[in-house]
Amino acid sequence: MDWDDIRIFLAVARAGSLGGAARAVGQTQPTIGRRLKAFESRLGIALFQRSSAGFLLTDEGALVLAHAEHMEEEAFAFERQLAGHEDHLDGLVRTSASDWFGLHVLAPVFALFQQRHPRVTIELLTESRLLNLARRESDLVFRIRPFDEVDVVQRKLMQVDYALYGPAGAEPPRAGDGFGTPLVTMDLAFSTMPDVRWLQRMLPRAHVAMRSNNRGVQATLCAAGSGWAVLPCLLGDRTTGLVRADMGEAPPGREMFVGYHKDLRRLGRLRKLLDHVVAELAPAEPR
Repeated sequence: MDWDDIRIFLAVARAGSLGGAARAVGQTQPTIGRRLKAFESRLGIALFQRSSAGFLLTDEGALVLAHAEHMEEEAFAFERQLAGHEDHLDGLVRTSASDWFGLHVLAPVFALFQQRHPRVTIELLTESRLLNLARRESDLVFRIRPFDEVDVVQRKLMQVDYALYGPAGAEPPRAGDGFGTPLVTMDLAFSTMPDVRWLQRMLPRAHVAMRSNNRGVQATLCAAGSGWAVLPCLLGDRTTGLVRADMGEAPPGREMFVGYHKDLRRLGRLRKLLDHVVAELAPAEPR
């Protein structure tokens, strides 16, 4: 079997459409359609049912999917093993982080590294989706929760402190009330986050003026006068037009973790980049 046919089959199965699969594998939609049709013809079975809802796996397609995913896992493992034996400082390192951390914290650190190692290309994706290390969607991931994957090497990078921020010149709210105070907070999908609950407890009578799942957007809204928001201090302190409010109790902080797949532990450029990030951001160990 042609491995490219398996990749296309998996892309269509996951995207549910030819267009989505085309974007995932970097080919045109007509090419994806032709390759899929030829693959089904060679197998002698229909892998998908075409409908108004998109491409749905047939019973035979579901059986093929399990084997195809196993083949993909082996292919990625092969790729990781080869990459893990490289020891030269050039090539690509894929990284991912949340929007605000990538923009305000990692970007300047990465820029300094790239100046010192110009043959290394760093790809920084900023999104809330947790990318898959095993599939090499990312080589190095930064996030505010520990990794539970057994094949991931991880370490705590730093403690991230939070505070309540609002527009400069505005009257800070009073803890325990907050009547009439406009808030800029997370969208409802993140309503159980520790800082959201802290805000509800400290300002129970405040009202929500704006919601966003993007911390950078929240900071910009606050600076423009939309209200008060709990923000990471690394973001709030660097945003022009914001001031901290002393509530007598700080919002709960978070721990930032960094992780990579164990097969890449000998990848020279990844180790060098991680060492650089740790040296720039991690607190010094006490002697």
